[in-house]
Amino acid sequence: MTATKLNLFAGLSLILDRVSEQRDATDWVAAKAAESDARYLLLDAAGDAFLHPHDDALRWLHASERERLLPHASWSLLGLIDGQPYFMLLLDESDDAAALESVLHARRAGLREAGVNLAADEAGLFAYAKGLAHWQRETRFCARCGTPLQRVSSGHRAQCTNPSCGRLHFPRTDAAIIVIVAYQGACLLGRQPGWPPGRYSTLAGFVEPGEALEDAVRREVAEESGVIVGDVHYHSSQPWPMPASLMVGFTATALSPTIRLRDGELEDARWFTPQQIVDSLADGSLRTPTRLSVSYQLLSHWLRECAGLDLDALERAAP
Repeated sequence: MTATKLNLFAGLSLILDRVSEQRDATDWVAAKAAESDARYLLLDAAGDAFLHPHDDALRWLHASERERLLPHASWSLLGLIDGQPYFMLLLDESDDAAALESVLHARRAGLREAGVNLAADEAGLFAYAKGLAHWQRETRFCARCGTPLQRVSSGHRAQCTNPSCGRLHFPRTDAAIIVIVAYQGACLLGRQPGWPPGRYSTLAGFVEPGEALEDAVRREVAEESGVIVGDVHYHSSQPWPMPASLMVGFTATALSPTIRLRDGELEDARWFTPQQIVDSLADGSLRTPTRLSVSYQLLSHWLRECAGLDLDALERAAP
């Protein structure tokens, strides 16, 4: 990996043991859930988390609070941090989330809003829980026979309740590529209709069945901008549970600078030199990708490698 720092939501393995081998040990998991130091990340039916009202930190529930306030709510094991158990607690539409805000002296926020402000470990845990919760909400019936599913493996699997089927369903992750394309000292950025004025970002798209990641890069760039890509190199990846993606970041080199917008997905695409980025940030005509996304890190990496520029510093100096 050539990135100088972890992408947002990445790096949980540095602190979290997912204890996947223990998820089917129901007695062990139940004992962990009842421990006094167990903590519960509370998500509402929309996947928003409960945060402290006046600072950017998750409002974790203690085991005693979970038992008193939400004894019947569905919980799933996230893992252990230094031996301490962490769980996700998922509300359904019948739960009064607004009343819980008052009782817990909390506020709710989505991952896009809270992610950039939370501490890195909490942002990663929020993303992990949100992705798992989305799969649980969306996967309720067997894809083979249509029978309702029941959750097993501490919320990480779903099993068909039809005895003649019994099929296991696993959380899905949709792979998507995201790439910064370079050509003779310039990088390719595009913008979608509806984005804030001046915002440009790297190009991205979903991987199709039977397609290598590098081939997906070449196809997506060609489809969206008409630019033909040659060399493709892996940069880094990022969980992106909005709702269920994994962003796989690349750098690539174009074979020519010709742009031909094709599929209507992009409103505009253009080449930016480092100096054009500096000038456009300074006069306010360019808005870079949100820091939430690996796209920001790809642009930051390119500016650093191509011109020795620090995107963070350029952003701080911009109006």
